[in-house]
Amino acid sequence: MAVSYYTPVSYSPSYPFLLPPPLPLLTHRHASSSYSSYSPPLPSSSSSPRKLHVRHTCAASGVDAKPEVKLETRPMLPPYNVLITGSTKGIGYALAREFLKAGDNVIVCSRSAERVQEAVSSLRNEFGEQHVWGTTCDVRNGQDVKSLVAYAQKNLKHVDIWINNAGSNAYSYKPLAEASDEDLIEVVTTNTLGLMICCREAMKMMINQPRGGHIFNIDGAGSDGRPTPRFAAYGATKRSVVHLTKSLQAELRMQDVKNVVVHNLSPGMVTTDLLMSGANTKQAKFFINVLAEPAEVVAEYLVPNIRGIPASGSTRPTYIRFLTGGLRLGPGEIST
Repeated sequence: MAVSYYTPVSYSPSYPFLLPPPLPLLTHRHASSSYSSYSPPLPSSSSSPRKLHVRHTCAASGVDAKPEVKLETRPMLPPYNVLITGSTKGIGYALAREFLKAGDNVIVCSRSAERVQEAVSSLRNEFGEQHVWGTTCDVRNGQDVKSLVAYAQKNLKHVDIWINNAGSNAYSYKPLAEASDEDLIEVVTTNTLGLMICCREAMKMMINQPRGGHIFNIDGAGSDGRPTPRFAAYGATKRSVVHLTKSLQAELRMQDVKNVVVHNLSPGMVTTDLLMSGANTKQAKFFINVLAEPAEVVAEYLVPNIRGIPASGSTRPTYIRFLTGGLRLGPGEIST
């Protein structure tokens, strides 16, 4: 059984004139319309309910110029058009399946053409050809991401939900002093540069859509500022995810952009290839099996809450967290 542990993190900005103070932290157990116009829906039935925290911040995220677009401020009606980077396996693939189960249209992508073909074929066999598309994309390459946007516009016309899930730890767990240049470049260019490029292109696309859109940036271990020994570079890049999201929220607010919203999404500790690549001892594998959740379980709880945001018509940024034991614990700490 996963251990839930959460220490609230201060999100007061360095420049308080850009962002008002955050609203109270809500959970699905006590969310109320008196706190916000958005109350996350209850998860679907399950054998054991898990805590899902939604932190409301304020503002939105950034682009250079405010376009002349007639905005639609009413709630977005489903089905939604969803694009997920790094979605041919792991949590990205599980999220794609859950959106498709809800009746949405989904584009999956990754660097590997073979994995894209396999994922699209599997999803189409399960959900039909008319709801699933896939293409290759290396998020580190600006032209690749521009081509991804063009592919989405061609097949979906517009994107309501863009999830930045692509990430890497170079499949290497070791002290930073032992990391190669190639390892560090792989981690930083994928997790930081790639995220920036995807946010830039997603915002440029969505700001010209009458109904706008929502961007969700997935964080990971290190995002709360706790140390991440043996994968320090990965943790540092995930810490930057939170800062980037807050900065983009401030930029969009300063430019009075109201139809694009950037959110943080935390899946907690998920049993994926990325995580298991570091399980090089029996003890490590044991704790991962105890604390981590399967990707399918995490996606089952996250997707209804993600979909609830456009459905509500809310334009307020959120921080959606699925709390498993490991990600909210400092290295070497176990809380029961």
